[in-house]
Amino acid sequence: MRYRSVLAALATSTFLFATNPATAADLEVTHWWTSGGEAAAAKVLAESYDKLGGDKWVDGAIAGSGSTARPIIVSRILGGNPMGATQLNTGRDAEDLVKAGLMTDLTELATKEGWADFIRPSKLLDACKYEGKIYCVPVNIHSLQWMWINPNAFKDAGAAVPTNWNEFVAAAPKLKEKGVIPLATGDAWQIDGVFRVLLANLGGKELYLKIVDEKSTEAAGSPEMKAVWQAFANARDLADPGYVGRQWNEATSLVLTGKAGGQIMGDWAQGEFGVAGKVAGTDYDCLPGLGVHPALDTGGDAFYFPKNQNPEITKAQLKLASMLVSKETQVAFNLAKGSLPIRGDVDMQAANACMQKGIKILADSNNVLPSYEQAFSSDTQGQIEDLMTEFFADKSMTVEDAQARYVEIIGEAK
Repeated sequence: MRYRSVLAALATSTFLFATNPATAADLEVTHWWTSGGEAAAAKVLAESYDKLGGDKWVDGAIAGSGSTARPIIVSRILGGNPMGATQLNTGRDAEDLVKAGLMTDLTELATKEGWADFIRPSKLLDACKYEGKIYCVPVNIHSLQWMWINPNAFKDAGAAVPTNWNEFVAAAPKLKEKGVIPLATGDAWQIDGVFRVLLANLGGKELYLKIVDEKSTEAAGSPEMKAVWQAFANARDLADPGYVGRQWNEATSLVLTGKAGGQIMGDWAQGEFGVAGKVAGTDYDCLPGLGVHPALDTGGDAFYFPKNQNPEITKAQLKLASMLVSKETQVAFNLAKGSLPIRGDVDMQAANACMQKGIKILADSNNVLPSYEQAFSSDTQGQIEDLMTEFFADKSMTVEDAQARYVEIIGEAK
């Protein structure tokens, strides 16, 4: 379901923590954090909110990925049955809902608490704005630009533990000889994510920005872009046939257990390693930027608050919004989630080795990339994901044919 078409069809047919128990509200919060690590992070938010007293977090977890949850969330809002708050990705996920006047304006709260003074990078808050007003609360910085490896899987196969993508590809034959899957993945958005990471890190920052920011068809059809497509074809050969239908956390589990050598996945995968009691740098390792370029895209999760007719719900929404950006919540939540905080003034000394790598990378603004969610409409994202999914599943599709279709999509991108 694409929001724009749905809305078109519709057109034609100081924290606010003080509460009054007598008027307490049950605030339903929808999200798709259902894996072990994600659920632990969601629990941190729920418990923190309930401890404020009065209003209650009513968990509305939706099983599956964002591609499953988003249509359900949007359908409820458009159908006049809005939840109190909902997770979406930082970027353009709710763009059409905001334009339709269906989301609560948070500008007054954001101004009072000075969000613009501590949310960094600033583009996270910019992604919440429409016509100068703020409609969402970014809660973390997530980046796809990570590769997770099991060093013991390589050692047991007699291969050197890779420090970058090329070394990973070179070690793959030895993994296969031992019956180990070189690259664990699932389908759909996970495949699209692999391509995004290859584009940013093998194609390089300049090529990535020409595609994402400028929507350049010349760059999309360039020899440099063809090399990215060839790397994507190589990745296709490193995956196993069982990837279809596999959830991302199931792919992470393959790496955890040594059944796979590595996985290209966002930093939320760290939550799964943490729940399993694994130690970064020992039981698993991470290669931000595929070990090639120390750059991270700055997407993540944000909370939106659909408009409603109950003033007590509105008060409860603002209380939650205020809590989400507090220092205490930012530290506790992001340590559980494996993501980076949206505040630069919090103490993250408890962060593991991989999170510390991410913090160091983001300290230099030259290492920050825009995410697809910030740059492309949901329709364009869907077209790109469909192409990536088709290419990965059909080995008869050539790099040349896929790249030609990619050029067309970028040329029409919004």
